[in-house]
Amino acid sequence: MSDVQRTIRWGILATGGIAATFTEALATVPGAEAVAVGSRSPEGAKAFAERFGIPRAYGSWAELAADDAVDVVYVATPHSAHRAAAGICLEAGKAVLCEKAFTINSREARELVDLAQDRGLFLMEAMWTYCNPLIRHLAAVVADGAIGEIRNISADFGFGGDFPPEHRLRDPAQGGGALLDLGVYPVSFAQLLLGEPDSVHAWAHLTPERVDDNTGILLGWNDGALATLTCTFAADTGAPATVTGTRGRIEIPEGFFNPDRFVLHRQGEAPHTVHFSDVTDDGLDRGTMRYEAAEVTRCLQQGLTQSPLVPLAGSLSVMRTLDAVRERIGVHYPGVD
Repeated sequence: MSDVQRTIRWGILATGGIAATFTEALATVPGAEAVAVGSRSPEGAKAFAERFGIPRAYGSWAELAADDAVDVVYVATPHSAHRAAAGICLEAGKAVLCEKAFTINSREARELVDLAQDRGLFLMEAMWTYCNPLIRHLAAVVADGAIGEIRNISADFGFGGDFPPEHRLRDPAQGGGALLDLGVYPVSFAQLLLGEPDSVHAWAHLTPERVDDNTGILLGWNDGALATLTCTFAADTGAPATVTGTRGRIEIPEGFFNPDRFVLHRQGEAPHTVHFSDVTDDGLDRGTMRYEAAEVTRCLQQGLTQSPLVPLAGSLSVMRTLDAVRERIGVHYPGVD
């Protein structure tokens, strides 16, 4: 039964930068409270708890999952550990919000979804882009036919860096490469608007460790739509995106995964810019992860087992596409493929 007044008690699993960003955002969500943190390092968990005023700290994932006062766990490990960490929490009866990429492959994703559904537990991939008010508005504008039928989507996400061979981005054992860290965003964006593709093509440059550092993806749909997507950790791309239809287009000039505006171009009309502030009046920084935390909190208060904004079927379909891309570019992860 739903209880919209109930405070949802959160556990934070892992203590890295993304966990800190999420915990800061969680503090702004009405009806949500961080009550425990777990890490493989007792010292790290204690320091994180002290930093954010969290009452309980645990030196293992299992201890956090066993805490009866925790309703939902945010899994903030690298994606190579998502299956293990989220699985421990689901086995212990906890709802889970799991960072992206959802898992390292579609088999692991299917295992988590089956586990959650068998136990009647809430599970959601932390695709914050889908919860962003401006992206939700963009999807509604497209669905209403403002630009006609989609014929092409282009999107890319890249940043530059000098990553040594031992860095996780270059380590196959940790799911390294640009695809799962960055490519999940343009693929998810395209599939938000067009669904799972009928055809997948890809090419990539591989590092000496045999993970991708610069990847191009071409997705096709039988109705004639296509998406051209790229991801890289060899250069900063600015992350623009364009959705082109038969009667116009929508441009996101930069940061499509968390945009501050988009520009609607319709045939015979002047361009119209829609700003983030036009679609929400909460006054919060658009960079916050508040919106995904608020969505999970709302779903749990209403007794839902998945989010309508980030449905599990969509997360599974994205993982199938990422698997297909990896097969085509020749990237394999030891012990899981």
